[in-house]
Amino acid sequence: MSARPGVVAVARALARPGFVVLAVRDGVVLAEGAGGWAVRWGAGPDGPVELPVGRGVPPAEGRWSVPMTVDTVFDLASLTKLYTALLVARAADEGLLDLDAPVGRYVPEVTDARVTLRLLLAHRGGMAADLDLAPYGTRALRLAAVFGEPPVYVPGEGERYSDLGLITAGVAVERAAGAALDVLLERWFTGPLGLVDTGFRPAPERVARCAATEYQPWTGRGMVRGEVHDEKAFLLGGVAGHAGVFGTAREVAVLAQVLLNGGRYGGVRVLSAERAALWPGWERDRPAYMGALASPRTYGHTGFTGTSVVADSGSGTVLVLLTNRVHPGRERPVAGVRAAVASAL
Repeated sequence: MSARPGVVAVARALARPGFVVLAVRDGVVLAEGAGGWAVRWGAGPDGPVELPVGRGVPPAEGRWSVPMTVDTVFDLASLTKLYTALLVARAADEGLLDLDAPVGRYVPEVTDARVTLRLLLAHRGGMAADLDLAPYGTRALRLAAVFGEPPVYVPGEGERYSDLGLITAGVAVERAAGAALDVLLERWFTGPLGLVDTGFRPAPERVARCAATEYQPWTGRGMVRGEVHDEKAFLLGGVAGHAGVFGTAREVAVLAQVLLNGGRYGGVRVLSAERAALWPGWERDRPAYMGALASPRTYGHTGFTGTSVVADSGSGTVLVLLTNRVHPGRERPVAGVRAAVASAL
């Protein structure tokens, strides 16, 4: 397959306010590009304020619009669920947990014995989709509220996309491994693979490379940049199983490549071949965002901030499209953009 500048052109035509797109096949880059703005609006006294385009003031000072580059760091939103699923699978490799045991073995606050980690990762664990955590004053109380939510269907007999299920799975692996998710991510994935731009809570030196997300006066933060956009993850301290990981397009592609390679990358194994073959946490055959790439052998996931990754296990193709579509507000649709870019590959 030859390079496809059309992928970049379609993203440039459709993605707003900015994007990074990367297409890889068998580890070889087919197309890569960036366009638009990582930061286009700042926080004014009465709402978002469009920033001027110019030079001469460092972007970190927040006085100018910041152009997107291929090295821009994004809030990956629900792509975080893929990293959580990988950590759960790795913990199973390590013998620290059993995917088919009741999750209550690791999170005793979950009392329904029908709920397992395998079901939670597949969004089949009976848990509600969402919950407002703002009324609860501490992280412990917020987690207790998540664990105490009653099932909305019989575990294993339905499917409902659930942030609460992945929050619970994240806590389960933390307790089983005796370390927080951010520590486990570095220990089992980013550290061994030498990934420096992937992780929770970006360090100050990386915030200046982050794409801005939403103007959120209701969370008291103004224009959010370099801090998790998701309100639940924010209230949980920025580290949660459903949202909170930041990364670049190139490093998101590494996650997909690990699974295409049967659990290894660059000669380093981070997951058993048996578990990698299950693509834990990934969706399959979703034309709504996979476009013409959709097939029973194609896996992927999306994130609310405008992120997505698609991997075709038959052809070894990976497509990463990262946008900041919620900047400065969440009204801008992105599903059609994802499908159009995927179909251009």
